[in-house]
Amino acid sequence: MPTGLSTISKDVLDLGCALVKELDLDPGVDTLSRWMAHYIAELVDEAKTAKVEDRPAKLARCADAILKLWEHRHQLPDGKRPFEELEPIMRALASLDPADDTPRFYRTQRAAINKTKESKETVKWLELADGLDYSARSLIRYCLAQAAQTAVDKAKAWVKLAEKAGAEVDIDLPVIRFVSNENDLSNADKLNKVEQNLLENRIKKLDGFKKMADALASDLRQQLKRCKVSKSGS
Repeated sequence: MPTGLSTISKDVLDLGCALVKELDLDPGVDTLSRWMAHYIAELVDEAKTAKVEDRPAKLARCADAILKLWEHRHQLPDGKRPFEELEPIMRALASLDPADDTPRFYRTQRAAINKTKESKETVKWLELADGLDYSARSLIRYCLAQAAQTAVDKAKAWVKLAEKAGAEVDIDLPVIRFVSNENDLSNADKLNKVEQNLLENRIKKLDGFKKMADALASDLRQQLKRCKVSKSGS
């Protein structure tokens, strides 16, 4: 670290250098990306090589440019955005929201169910509906974690750089943390007790989901068979 650079300053410059590398990867990159990359690179170089008396002003100017560019990371060109590989997964999460444990369907009516007033048969089917909702979320979590396999490590690196530099990651972090946690859980060689209980509960619910799906598929086949027999006899 050059003399006179604080740890925080160095972290901001590290983020800037990573953005420069991302924006200026090959000769075919678009003009705007190349200009931004060169501009930030020049500011970083000026900050690192400035005279002691000029360094605070140079660092401030450089840090301001880097953090402003980071704030507009979602507007960077295709192929150059830090979390671009995770964008489809972020859109899916925004739509499906598998992290929300509130029932996705008929949530108001289901929340109002009173087990002491409803019949046992009604309660049984409603509890099955809750189990199916939970199981669907587990399957969604798994699918999203698998979809993020190749992107999650790169995303973690960006988050680490941004956090050390004091840059804002509030918009992306919850999504990245969710996908990262699910990815780690899916690929872990060892599990603690809480994680074991979580997976055991998911397996139990998924087994129930499978039985219910098989039963429904069987009923539908029987219905289709009856309809075909009735049609051939008419």
